[in-house]
Parts: sequence; structure tokens; C-alpha cells
Amino acid sequence: MKLDDAFGIHGQALMLRSERARLLAGNLANADTPGYKAVDIDFDRVLQNALDGKTALRITHAAHIVAGSGFGVGAETLYRVPYQPSIDGNTVDTQMEQAAFAQNALGYEASLRFLNSRISGLIQAIRGE
Repeated sequence: MKLDDAFGIHGQALMLRSERARLLAGNLANADTPGYKAVDIDFDRVLQNALDGKTALRITHAAHIVAGSGFGVGAETLYRVPYQPSIDGNTVDTQMEQAAFAQNALGYEASLRFLNSRISGLIQAIRGE
């Protein structure tokens, strides 16, 4: 039995959610920075691509930056399109960022709970309980 089979996509989802939390926190920290462009990850699309077995972007030149190289599932960082752009060029909508951060945190916790449950079950199976 491989651990990847036992844990499913949740290990990769945790890495992706962690990276998304970092990006969203950066957006919130730069809410008052003129010209700052809010970024995010399309979590649903990246997770679906991982489930479908699709790979990350292909590198065709040595100077290309690897998208998602730090979190294993090939997420592309996207610029958020603002609902109401500000005069100074900042695209951070604080309320939207806070809602996205809270939703991401709940998903992170759900994956942690699933993994914890799965690990507990494996430990019980090893012990013969």
C-alpha cells in the first residue's frame, strides 16, 4: 500500500492551500500599496488538473519561471480582476481577500482533519486494534 493512495489528494491540497494562504496574506498586507496587483490561485482548477493527472506548465526555455514549483501541484499564480479598481492602481479588495482567506483556512482545516483521521486509522491497523 502506497501512502499516496491512503492519503489521496489531501497532501497536495495542503501544500496548495498553504501557498494560497501566503498569497492572500500578501494581498491583505499590501491593501494600501499603490499599484499593487492582487494575486491568487485557481484552487479548484489546479486540484481538478491534479486529479485528472494533468501536469504543470511545460518549460520551453531556460529563462522561464516554473509556476507552482514550491507546492507540487503546478498552480499558476493569477492576477485578480478587481470589481471596482482604485485610483492608485491597487486591485486588492480587502473584504474579498478576507473572505477568500477564511474559506481557504476552512479547506486547510478540513484536509488536516481528513489526514489526521486517515493516519489514526493506519496506526490502529498497524497495532491490530
